[in-house]
Amino acid sequence: MAGSGNSGINPELVISHKFPESLHTYTERDAAIYALGVGACTKDAIDDKELKYVYHQDGQEFIQVLPTFSTLFTVGISSQMERLPGLQFDPRLLLHGQQYIEVYKPLPSHGCILNKRSIVGLHDKGKAAVLEVEIVSYEKESGERLCMNRLSIYLRGAGGFSKSSQPYSYSTNRNNQSAFPKIPKSQPFAVYEECTHASQALLYRLSGDYNPLHSDPKFAENAGFSRPILHGLCTLGFAVRTIIKCICGGDQNTIKSVSGRFLLHVYPGETLITAMWLEGLRVIYQVKVKERNRAVLFGFVDLDRLSSSL
Repeated sequence: MAGSGNSGINPELVISHKFPESLHTYTERDAAIYALGVGACTKDAIDDKELKYVYHQDGQEFIQVLPTFSTLFTVGISSQMERLPGLQFDPRLLLHGQQYIEVYKPLPSHGCILNKRSIVGLHDKGKAAVLEVEIVSYEKESGERLCMNRLSIYLRGAGGFSKSSQPYSYSTNRNNQSAFPKIPKSQPFAVYEECTHASQALLYRLSGDYNPLHSDPKFAENAGFSRPILHGLCTLGFAVRTIIKCICGGDQNTIKSVSGRFLLHVYPGETLITAMWLEGLRVIYQVKVKERNRAVLFGFVDLDRLSSSL
């Protein structure tokens, strides 16, 4: 049932907002630090499928870049939302619910990226509001489109802004690209187990997400956690890197799109078990924390081709 329209959200103001364009400049060092932050070469420092992300392996001129590196182009969107006209919410009640990525071209090892951001969805869920933000990224010098990220952000306590009996819902995503499949009941095609480090969040935050929830014990405790938690996008990076390793034969350029729904937090030091089901050119995956036997992330990865090693 829709609310009385007394929420701190003015939907017309929100969806008509125009973000300024922004630039994101990075170097090979940034790409390598990100790769280490999502677990590259954690099990084996000379892993022949992952050394290329951190080192000029076999004389390659540039290091290779993981497709999920593009999620760094979305860092800072939460602080921008706090200044969004027509949008009032408690930032402590913000949850990053979903992430969808489309890859149009392999990311360069360094460069200056032009990001164009827009509001592409707003939904009244009663007690919460869901805001969808899309960031399309271009190589500044050539103007070539590289990737797109779409975030679904849950604003708890901000719902009830509909002015009619029909709950307000606006979306430009007509094809529903980020719709989630069900987890298959069959045996997974592959299962991969990997332990995160106790310092994983401290390493990942060097890529630009300095939210104290991931580093400050008192802040994390006030938020209801026993200690700082891992960034959700770090967990997503672990999952996609695992799929590249286990399904794609180590070729990150086979990734067309990535979708992930965040279910539960991960504590640094916990063990991630990623189960993968292959359905045509789609990999459905689920990540569980071994120590608590709880699902923390699930989604799918679409490929443009299958590895000849399968």
